[in-house]
Amino acid sequence: MKIDVKHIQKRGIAGWRYRRKIPKEMRAAAGKLEILIPLGSTEQEALKAYPKAHAQAEQQLRLWSLPKDRQGGSPVSAPSPTALEQFKRSRAQLRALSLDPAWSGPEDEDDPEALARELIADQIAHKYPLDDQGNPHGIGTEDRALIHALLLGQHQQQPEPTFEDAKRLYLKERVGEDETKQMELERVFKLVKEALGKDRKLSSLKREDAKEVRDHMLDGRKASSVDRYLNVVRAVINHAIREFDLAGVINPFMNLEAAPKDKAEPDKDKRRPFTQAEVTAITARIAYHAKADLHHIWTILNGTGCRLAEVSGLRVADAHLDHAIPHITVEWHDDRRIKNKVSRRNVPLIGGALKAATEAVKAAGNATMLFPTYGRPKGASSASAALGKHVRACVTDPKATTHSLRHLMKDRLRLAGVTKSDQDIVLGHSSGSVGEDYGGDEARLEVARRALEKALAKAN
Repeated sequence: MKIDVKHIQKRGIAGWRYRRKIPKEMRAAAGKLEILIPLGSTEQEALKAYPKAHAQAEQQLRLWSLPKDRQGGSPVSAPSPTALEQFKRSRAQLRALSLDPAWSGPEDEDDPEALARELIADQIAHKYPLDDQGNPHGIGTEDRALIHALLLGQHQQQPEPTFEDAKRLYLKERVGEDETKQMELERVFKLVKEALGKDRKLSSLKREDAKEVRDHMLDGRKASSVDRYLNVVRAVINHAIREFDLAGVINPFMNLEAAPKDKAEPDKDKRRPFTQAEVTAITARIAYHAKADLHHIWTILNGTGCRLAEVSGLRVADAHLDHAIPHITVEWHDDRRIKNKVSRRNVPLIGGALKAATEAVKAAGNATMLFPTYGRPKGASSASAALGKHVRACVTDPKATTHSLRHLMKDRLRLAGVTKSDQDIVLGHSSGSVGEDYGGDEARLEVARRALEKALAKAN
């Protein structure tokens, strides 16, 4: 009888074996050139053993084809996976191999899934050298996690989430591609790690741990900066408690302040409104020394009370100059992030702001962004630095910055007798009321127009 099946080889007196070349693209992961599995000493034994051997080989090839480093480490540019990440990856790899992550163990000694799992685990371990006792030595952390998942199934215990897991989850789901927030998150959690000495399970955190972090942050830093850092830590932990379903875990950073409010030192970085004389001086300097786009941005800020990023990130399509009420639309898009949902709004253009927007649209031509120089990632920071030089040339008080125009508009609205709810519509502030989500855009635009006209008429 002649066996005519792929991957079977006769080895003389040694019997039969399954022999299969490994594709070139998988050889680095496999650490060898071919798969070799003994099938028995006779044709009958080989035919009987072939289906199981072929299935095991197919599973092994799927394993090597997974998009991960099979040498036991991570790419140089990527951080090492946490224990929880390794656990989740190994279970995903089992599913990719058509294996059940919740496998409860072999039903009998010939259980095909148990044999397949053992074979794959042996293949992984085979890549590593043996120690004096004949055991694999130096198995990589990811390979070790996969071996455990293969052999233990549902009996493998899921690691508890740690501070690092919480940070990475927040980075993925809340921060995204925002490089500024990415850097802030890394900076804050570097201080957390310095204070605690090692990564900690979220369930083990105590109030005393939170105080140690706060005290470490206060070393050489202002209380206002530390309060901002603590807000980040609070947000990260609250997000993790919710998304990891950590019932019973309490955030020890809640209600933790850098310094009691009644004892805190005056915040030198707190912004104040410009005086009208200061605005006049700065406007004159910018008109004379700065390029036209920077002058247009300043004028629109002065006439609307918008945030700098809201104006510098405008698209040409956001300027509605032919509308019955000329206005700009402040909304989220790929090149500009707004502060929150309430910040999405239509802001009327009146007087100088309307003239500046009209000139800016004409200057932009066929460009997508209204201010191409600044309508890009980190463009608002560049605009802030450029405007800041002119501000500082006219006003030396560090409490006065470009953002002071927004504070000035708030005062103008107050002095004009504009109600708090109408002020919020203009400035994009949240009132905390359910009613702020009600009403049409046209009505809100008309309310904003009346409010701004009152404020600017009072100022002039």
